[in-house]
Amino acid sequence: MAEALAVVGIVANIIQLVDFGSRVLKRLEEYQSKLGEIPEVFRHIKAELPVLLDALRQTKAAIDAGCMQDETKKALLPAVEGCGVQIKSLDDVIVKALPVSGDSWARRGRKALGSLRYDAKVEKITAVVRGYIQTLTYHAAASSTLRRSADRALPRPTPSSTVPFRRDPHFVDREILAEIDCKSQQSASRVALVGLGGVGKSQLAVEYSYRVREKSPATWVFWVHASSIARFEEGYRKIAERAKLPGWDRPDVDILRLVYSWLCDEANGRWVMIIDNADDLEVFTCPSDRRKGSKDDVSSNAAAALLESLPQSPNGSMLITSRSRDVAFRLTGSYADIIRVHPMDQSNALTLLRNKLEGSFEQNDAVALVEALDYMPLAITQAAAYISQRTPRATVSRYLQNLRKDDRDRAKLLDIDIRDSRRDGTASNSIIATWQISFKHIRRERPSATQLLSLMSLFDRRGIPESLLGGRYQEDNDASSDFEGDLNTLTSFSLVATDVEGHQFEMHQLVQFSTRKWLELQGELEGWREKYVTLMDDSYPVGWHENWKACQTLFPHAQAAVACRPTDGGALEAWASVLFKAAWYASEMGSYHAAKEMGQSALEAREATLGGEHPDTLASVNSLGLVLSRQGKYEEADAMHRRALEGSEKVLGSEHPDTLASVNSLGLVLSRQGKYEEAEAMHRRALETKEKMLGPEHPNTLASVSNLGLVLRGQGKYEEAEAMHRRVLETKEKVLGPEHPNTLVSVNNLGLVLERQGKYEEAEAMQRQALEGTEKVLGPEHPNTLVSVNNLGSVLERQGKYEEAEKMQRRALEGSEKVLGPEHPDTLISVNNLGLVLSRQGKYEEAEAMQRRALEGYEKVLGPEHPSTLASANNLGSVLEKQGKYEEAEKMNRRAL
Repeated sequence: MAEALAVVGIVANIIQLVDFGSRVLKRLEEYQSKLGEIPEVFRHIKAELPVLLDALRQTKAAIDAGCMQDETKKALLPAVEGCGVQIKSLDDVIVKALPVSGDSWARRGRKALGSLRYDAKVEKITAVVRGYIQTLTYHAAASSTLRRSADRALPRPTPSSTVPFRRDPHFVDREILAEIDCKSQQSASRVALVGLGGVGKSQLAVEYSYRVREKSPATWVFWVHASSIARFEEGYRKIAERAKLPGWDRPDVDILRLVYSWLCDEANGRWVMIIDNADDLEVFTCPSDRRKGSKDDVSSNAAAALLESLPQSPNGSMLITSRSRDVAFRLTGSYADIIRVHPMDQSNALTLLRNKLEGSFEQNDAVALVEALDYMPLAITQAAAYISQRTPRATVSRYLQNLRKDDRDRAKLLDIDIRDSRRDGTASNSIIATWQISFKHIRRERPSATQLLSLMSLFDRRGIPESLLGGRYQEDNDASSDFEGDLNTLTSFSLVATDVEGHQFEMHQLVQFSTRKWLELQGELEGWREKYVTLMDDSYPVGWHENWKACQTLFPHAQAAVACRPTDGGALEAWASVLFKAAWYASEMGSYHAAKEMGQSALEAREATLGGEHPDTLASVNSLGLVLSRQGKYEEADAMHRRALEGSEKVLGSEHPDTLASVNSLGLVLSRQGKYEEAEAMHRRALETKEKMLGPEHPNTLASVSNLGLVLRGQGKYEEAEAMHRRVLETKEKVLGPEHPNTLVSVNNLGLVLERQGKYEEAEAMQRQALEGTEKVLGPEHPNTLVSVNNLGSVLERQGKYEEAEKMQRRALEGSEKVLGPEHPDTLISVNNLGLVLSRQGKYEEAEAMQRRALEGYEKVLGPEHPSTLASANNLGSVLEKQGKYEEAEKMNRRAL
């Protein structure tokens, strides 16, 4: 026991002395560089100090290597302690005798005169130090001679590998291996693979290790696991055992120093070291409080030396795997030597799935599965293992179906841990558990970064704007937290990526899902949902045209809010508000299905929190009615608008703007049902009140003028309708501008009424203007654009321009079927109009098929008595008559009368 304590004492003393002596030497060097020459006696000791420090290091190396006998160690202990006394004395003299930069000129002069008194003392320190150098150098050299003799007596082991994993026969090659090989050509290279847990870093390292041995059997390959200090030391101990280093099995040996010294000796040949899972910087650099005054001093000193235990000798190279870019930088020293490992591309992901599965599967299912798994190798491997384990009941298709079910089923699949002998036994094979290791680490090291991650997990995975994050994720919205530092932490761990300009962010969908499940386990998910929907309600604008750009940017994040329905009443109101505004924008963009889903959810939430007669609830009723009307569901829309009107009249009064909006909306749906007289009454009521309350040029007043013009056109009152539309168009061009969507609607409406009056040239000019504008502002597939295409085709047909008309009608039909569906009233209009132009060209069979389809659709959607149904029956009769099918034609024409 006494011998062991003596060994520990001498090693600890040397470590402290080297550190202290280096600092004293540095002070002498700084004095000389900044303040000029130093007295001659100080120059002498300055020359001896580096020699003493080197002799101390050699002594420690000999002890670490097990080459120094215990008697020698005990004999050297007084000499080492004596070195400490002399260095301390020298430090005291330097403080008293040598001036520093902050001293006044008077103080410098006094020190210069006083330093003469210390010359003898410094000379004595120098003489004693020289004696210690001789003693230490002699014993270190003798120990080295003994070591070389012992080394010559032992046979040199054949280079081999300590990689603990079998080679994967299903490994899918990636270009990353070639990049590793290229960067590793340099002497003493250090290359790091950085990426998410489960992205395949360790598997790449395993394959690389086997390729190194294949290419160069004379190269040692070592595997060191770096998840903890103990496992790092275990890896070094295996190196010492495999290389048969003298003294490796002694309980008091410094295994880190022993292996380090061997690796630095070029005579031992080339080697490659793989340091796996180097995720925690504390493993390599322990905090100072762990190195002081503890019974664990020996292991703490070892921990502090881990960075120093990584050699930079020209005969070796290192490959490091890490989840943290910052740790990788500390270990490699250069961002240029860090290789980002991203998820696989689709081709490689499919190959991996195919390699891991036996039997055939549908290609489309496989493509959908690897996409749903974010092309993550670990998730794909686990899915394949699950399917193989449960075949034939489990298939790719069935796994995909379960993955797409609710969050509970999805989490259950992704949390399954099927053991894999080619992965570290202490690591989880569950993709969720793998990432939660990173979450826990970040929460421990930087809690505010965890808060940022929590909020970001609720956004849509792409295009997360910086403007919605800064100052919004911290506890109590404490903006003092360092957003850049938090973001850097998340990007360092590959949990978040930035766009080219760095102002928008994105996440993998599985990372977001795993974060939410982790928050759920912590009991924090509900609080973050409330924070997110409140943030979105504050940020998402209403659906006016001037807000469309902002609405478009944030729309995916508003859609993501649908899944974040909170339970708290106040937050639920905010959630309903987000969905109401997003549904408004979706409806304007022609995305009627999405608008209906969000609008319905908003209405239900407002009914639950505010009651059925609250103005916000009634606004949701009216908004949902508009969407239903645009979907061609006129009866449902009619019921909604009547409910909204009745409630608004009761709660707000007959002249309130919201009441007038409901009057207007009800008039529109009545017109679309062919109930023109009731519709006209509604629009005249709305117009009269708006002109009185808002003035003749207010946008809401103009909307009523336009809607009245539409119903007048439906009744055949073309001159009055034309006057209405000209009034609206002139004012909108002046107030809103010629390219505003509402202006373009008025251009289209005027074109229609001109066509009805036979003013075809002016009507064509109007429709071309409307089409050009809507294509530019709304896009080629927006419902309004398709209406303009259809109307231009109609006026072209009236002028006998049949080929161009047919082209327009086919485009309108194809677009409407895609965007609105085959039975939407607007689609049926295109079917009817295409039939008309085909009939004009003598293509009677195709024309008949079109007219029959139009009539069947109108009867189903609008009913047998709707004006559009009757017009369709008349058109079918016409094409039948042209084919000589007189009896059926007469039947149709009589029905249309």
